[in-house]
Amino acid sequence: MTCSLPSVRRPLSLLALPAVAIAYGAIALAVNAQLAEAAPRSVHAGDELPDPDGKPADMSKPVQVYILLGQSNMLGAGKVNGEEGSLKFAVETKGLYPYLVDDAGAWTVRNDVRHVRVMGSGTGGSRQFNNEFMTVTGGKIGPEYGIGHHLGHATEAPVMVLKSCIGNRSLGWDLLPPGSERYELDGKVYAGYKDSPDVWDKGTEPERINWYAGMQYDGDVARAKKVLEDLDKYYPGAKEYEVAGFFWWQGDKDRYKDAHASKYEENLVRLIGQLRADFEAPEAKFVIATLGQTKKGADGNEGKILEAMLNVDGTAGKYPEFKGAVSTVYTHPLSKGGASNGHYGGNAETYMNVGEAMGHAMVELNED
Repeated sequence: MTCSLPSVRRPLSLLALPAVAIAYGAIALAVNAQLAEAAPRSVHAGDELPDPDGKPADMSKPVQVYILLGQSNMLGAGKVNGEEGSLKFAVETKGLYPYLVDDAGAWTVRNDVRHVRVMGSGTGGSRQFNNEFMTVTGGKIGPEYGIGHHLGHATEAPVMVLKSCIGNRSLGWDLLPPGSERYELDGKVYAGYKDSPDVWDKGTEPERINWYAGMQYDGDVARAKKVLEDLDKYYPGAKEYEVAGFFWWQGDKDRYKDAHASKYEENLVRLIGQLRADFEAPEAKFVIATLGQTKKGADGNEGKILEAMLNVDGTAGKYPEFKGAVSTVYTHPLSKGGASNGHYGGNAETYMNVGEAMGHAMVELNED
């Protein structure tokens, strides 16, 4: 089912554009030019994406599954309806993301990209939020639309964008991957995988709580696997799949603990390897998005987390095994204000810009 946007215009020439749209377009062109010069890995593809052609994918090929993980930034809080900052305003008034609407002003549908979202806390039950061919639904968006449209345009095989995450989770505790060991810092012992609680005084016995290190990791992975076990339900007609890549947008909660921020890079490297192992996808690509408010050169915990994310990028050279396989999108130039802990003020453009950049980065990795 599509959502109608009757006032959307898709003129063929600038002469038909309202003056306000021309002004917004000129600003967008200038900003994109500045971003391309200052941070080429931060911007989405220079060529505008075309409208979906309405055709299904080549179902003789395995479904290419891309798993989206993280916390509330990945979950998405971009407003669909409203004034400035909403997706509807961006499309109608600013002329942005024209591939999202058709000539009649209705949301387009990608019949070659399946959008699936499940969520649950820890290892508890799973709630399904999305299971449809990609089109804008509901009142909030995350980066999945920019991601899905780039992947669908670039891929002949069927694509599934599978999101399995929940908000307010840290890599250093809730999402800690298997294989992570205990460590000590400033007289405290910090949990390794399956330990409980998060931290305790050195020389004392930890008293377990009803949560353990990595509990959200285990749950998110299990829920994603459950979707793939029932493939035909989530991609009708599909017979087989390949996990082709992962998208990661997270880091907010880790910035509140020095220990977690200091271990972020080590944990992120392990996460990449463990996800590949858990989904039997040793060649799967990995795209990371930084926190939008954090500038290069920042100090403190935010600076540590940003540095960790940039260090694992395959072009950085620190991890040769990640060359051509891991890409980090620096999102500060793409953010429209606000911060990760406030969900960027719900500005849909931030979520679309980051999603487009992440999707384009994955396409580039796939082409290498």
